[in-house]
Amino acid sequence: MENWFIRKIKKEDNQAVAQLIRSVFDEMKIPKTGTAYEDPYLDFMFEEYNKSQAVYFVVENEGEIVGCCGIAPLENGDPKICELQKMYFLPKTRGLGIGSEMMKKCLEEAKNFGFEKCYIETMPFMHAAQKLYKKSGFEYLDAPLGCTGHNSCPVWMLKGL
Repeated sequence: MENWFIRKIKKEDNQAVAQLIRSVFDEMKIPKTGTAYEDPYLDFMFEEYNKSQAVYFVVENEGEIVGCCGIAPLENGDPKICELQKMYFLPKTRGLGIGSEMMKKCLEEAKNFGFEKCYIETMPFMHAAQKLYKKSGFEYLDAPLGCTGHNSCPVWMLKGL
């Protein structure tokens, strides 16, 4: 995993990204209902993030997509708040610091877009992810923000940018 790099998603990445996200859901036994798994655009991530104040990155290693994450405005929320979305990594990429690099890149972009805060929703059993979020300055909230449609994600966090 020494030849990895982060870049913006391309249209030809759509299938690999959707496959990666679904494989992590299966691996971690994340509920498929009320989560990103059900998002209608999961197979069209390039198109979904090819709009104002949104960006989606992939981690590529020797031609293979091994991780992904994006930033977009918080759905039905404060226009000054963005959401860190669909951050998933294959098992072989975890624990190498790639998540921290991806987080840094996404939060930089969020600031460049003019957002003041970043929101995230996650699952209680995703301890490594929460550890990364806390290390990056996210704090727990008592209730969700906006209306993402992900009612099966009961952990909410927020960070000032």
